[in-house]
Amino acid sequence: MCGSANGVAMSANKHQGIRAAICWQEEITRLARQHNNANVLCLPAKFITVEEALNFVDIFLNTEFEAGRHQRRVDKIANGNQ
Repeated sequence: MCGSANGVAMSANKHQGIRAAICWQEEITRLARQHNNANVLCLPAKFITVEEALNFVDIFLNTEFEAGRHQRRVDKIANGNQ
């Protein structure tokens, strides 16, 4: 969590195996997990309330990756867009 969440997301995504997503709405949070298998949640403290943050954490932790057609994209992210 930081002001815009951009800094923490960029820093986290430099590390192998990390798929950090900036989430500021319920649907974006859900899609980050379902479609991109995000494994790090980045929250923009200046733009969301504490209640929203807690809700996004709950959504993030309880949403499963759908795999299927999304797996190929996640594999490309993990392997440097080969």
